[in-house]
Amino acid sequence: MKYLIRKYLLTIALSLCLFNANSQEKMNVVFIFADDLGWSDVTLYGNTSYYETPNLERLAARGMTFNRAYAASPLCSPTRASVLTGQTPARNGITAPTAHMKEAQLKASLPEKSPPGNKALIAISASRLDNTLPTLGKMIKSDGYATAHFGKWHLGKEPYSPLEHGFDVDIPHWPGPGPAGSFVAPWKFPNFKENYPNEHLEDRMTDEAIAWLRNRDTSKPFFMNYWQFSVHAPFDAKKSLVDYYRTKTDLTNPQHSPTYAAMVHSLDQSVGRLLDEIDRLGLKDNTAIVFYSDNGGNMYNTITDSLPSGEKFISAPTDNTPLKGGKASIYEGGIRVPCIIAWPGVTTPGTTSDALIQSTDLYPTILSQLNIALPKKHQIDGKDITPALKGEAFKREGIVTYFPHQPKVPHWLPPCASVHAGDWKLIRIFHEGKNNKHQYKLYNLKWDISEDYNIASVYPDKVKELDALIEAHLKETNAVVPGPNPDFDPSKYHPELHGIQFANQLKAKKIDIN
Repeated sequence: MKYLIRKYLLTIALSLCLFNANSQEKMNVVFIFADDLGWSDVTLYGNTSYYETPNLERLAARGMTFNRAYAASPLCSPTRASVLTGQTPARNGITAPTAHMKEAQLKASLPEKSPPGNKALIAISASRLDNTLPTLGKMIKSDGYATAHFGKWHLGKEPYSPLEHGFDVDIPHWPGPGPAGSFVAPWKFPNFKENYPNEHLEDRMTDEAIAWLRNRDTSKPFFMNYWQFSVHAPFDAKKSLVDYYRTKTDLTNPQHSPTYAAMVHSLDQSVGRLLDEIDRLGLKDNTAIVFYSDNGGNMYNTITDSLPSGEKFISAPTDNTPLKGGKASIYEGGIRVPCIIAWPGVTTPGTTSDALIQSTDLYPTILSQLNIALPKKHQIDGKDITPALKGEAFKREGIVTYFPHQPKVPHWLPPCASVHAGDWKLIRIFHEGKNNKHQYKLYNLKWDISEDYNIASVYPDKVKELDALIEAHLKETNAVVPGPNPDFDPSKYHPELHGIQFANQLKAKKIDIN
């Protein structure tokens, strides 16, 4: 009898062990998406003179930091759609952040004409993420995961909100392009109020995410989107942090806004609090963490700040040096972004990678790592970057960035597309050359990371080779491509004015632009 009892108890113990092992087989995923955080806004890439991001460094120590990670667009909504679909803006048609607009348009289109000063027609972006698509949230939820979305969305309100794209929870359930009113309470969200005076929105979002982690259904693995509002406009921050960064402000440093630095600091603190909670819950070894930014740092808005002396000054929020340009520009400063992926059992802690990756790659990579089959009849442009995560060789033909718009920002360009292949980057500017031909800018980023020297005329064969990749992608994705403007008037064509428009605006306001 004692033998049978021991055998019975041993069987139960083994069953419990197997149950526990099986319950841990599925990896949890936390996807942290920063808004407008530039490659030079973090200390990961050697820029340590002003901003402080110790918790991103802490996350980097757990996984792999990518030196050449790119957003699929220099603006937010297109990159967000690329993550959720694995498709480039050329394919899904979301090429501009128009999801907060009243009209719901699911397909991109071209107008019949454009202002006479434009050589090319400007594309009209889709304004919603089609809820018939097999988005990342839907795919992971269908595999039995608990899902939640916290923070910014900007891909459409109902019926295009996170709740229709696979997420059980959506807080604060806000369709706008940034925080409602401010970061520091009182806010203007219609159904989401502060818990105490001067509550910081990123602190509150972190509180909500932590509460969900603690109270979730623990019988299921989880997928959590923590899509930060930081560091998007409006530009305000905790007074204590602003005061701290005022003591570090040096106007000869290209980055010198204490308000923006304080916003970066709050972003970093939220990452640290999430790491603390994951560790406290004993989830470190079976929770993958992806950190990415949706586009480069903002260099076209302005912030009024002051020095410790009280002297006021106005400047752009940040500076992306050594990269050229910033948000809304297809130059490196607009699309090269910080990225860390910590995937237990796959990435080696504290490593870096020079692999060329794009936000479109996250869709097939995450699904592959979770052993979720890719959906049928859904074309995917991203690549599974698992070899790169393992530190193995990862080669690809190139990545295409499609931006058929021309917002007037520093280092602006008319409607264009680019391709990165190896160390080379080619920019095609639609119909900007003579006789409606395209214009080209070619750079070797290994030699010239700041894109100072256009060497297209020196390497015409390389231009043809890389332009063929752009053309193939646009055709394969059935992209809505800018055509020549039938109403173009050469007498109204003054691109040089656009090029200095922002600088003149700053000078008129006596803004420091160094």
